[in-house]
Amino acid sequence: MKNDTTAPRDSFPPAIGLSDTGLSDATLDDLAREIADAATIVGIGESTRFARETFDVRDQLFRRLVRHHGFRALAVQDGAGAAARIDAYVRGGEGSAESALDGAWRPWRTAEMAAALEWIRAFNEEHPDDPVRIFGVKPMQAQDADYDAVLEHVRESAPELLAEVASHLDPIRTAHRIDEHVQRAQGTHPGRPFAEHARDALALIRSLPGAGRDEGIRAEGIMARMRLIVDFHEGSVAGRGNLAGDAVWADTISDAQRRTGLRMVYWDGISHTSAAERVVGLAPERGRQASVGSALRERYGARYVSVAIGFHHGDLGVAVVPEPAGGLIDARLGEVDLPAHWLDLRNDAVRRRWDGPAKARVISGVYDPSRDAAEHMAVASLADAFDVLIHIRQVSPVRWLP
Repeated sequence: MKNDTTAPRDSFPPAIGLSDTGLSDATLDDLAREIADAATIVGIGESTRFARETFDVRDQLFRRLVRHHGFRALAVQDGAGAAARIDAYVRGGEGSAESALDGAWRPWRTAEMAAALEWIRAFNEEHPDDPVRIFGVKPMQAQDADYDAVLEHVRESAPELLAEVASHLDPIRTAHRIDEHVQRAQGTHPGRPFAEHARDALALIRSLPGAGRDEGIRAEGIMARMRLIVDFHEGSVAGRGNLAGDAVWADTISDAQRRTGLRMVYWDGISHTSAAERVVGLAPERGRQASVGSALRERYGARYVSVAIGFHHGDLGVAVVPEPAGGLIDARLGEVDLPAHWLDLRNDAVRRRWDGPAKARVISGVYDPSRDAAEHMAVASLADAFDVLIHIRQVSPVRWLP
């Protein structure tokens, strides 16, 4: 098969007419067709959120699934409020793609994502009666405006407490730009857990005159915003102390799919889109953990298709990633000297050759090249975790929005 990396060299797609992804347009067409067959939800995961080429492959596949195979929904890892603003933009709302991403999770605020949204908006203009919708997998989350509203309320109602409330809110709102656990890894964290700061700020707001009374409509609104802030920090990776939450996100995706009846694509990291439980390499003591994809596979069976996009090496801007260690599946895939290639693990012959326990490299916001061999997810069966593997030889950084 042309997508089996152990096949003769001349059986691969020719290295001419390549798109920016490193795969030819014809190959991308074939790949989208293979993925779309009988799928209700397609999880397309990247091994990193920092590479332009992995994002481009995912985007190009998504466009083909929409234009040629009837997919009409995109689920992303973000809060319901942020996703609603993005959805409003792609359905003809005011503003630009960049402004629609203002309140989005930091990894989405790139020029590549803005271009993807512009394409969706253009498609929806061509198909007003059959548009693409965008959903967030997380519940409503706090935004910068919530912090501003709380501080303004304190300034007006109890100015003597403003400095104290601000001392709790100012440091923790930085987590909306750089996740708290990433700040800890980078050595920039101020020290005290953000969830503790948030709870202390909530206690101060509760002490204000009129707080909690039904007749204090504005005060109740401020309390609701403050509770969102607390929920955000308690529910973060740092607040929970783990990567739990995938079951809730899977429920959100399933509910949206059943409610709308739309065929859906889910964008996230491979640790979340994996169709099998996985062990996080940096926290092996926690054992196997369920993923969004494993919950979706349990509910949808083969109608959930899991696609993993990885790479061999490159400069991501945030870090220079070396060639993968020998024990990683990325190293084995990298033995093929092509800009990009793919294989379908649903093919019996390919599955027999490639299946088994595997470790796939994951480059997250806490990535450290000095511990590259530990930066992975491990699965008991590669073919159970991923239906399709796409490997890119060399990558470059995404372009961050201001």
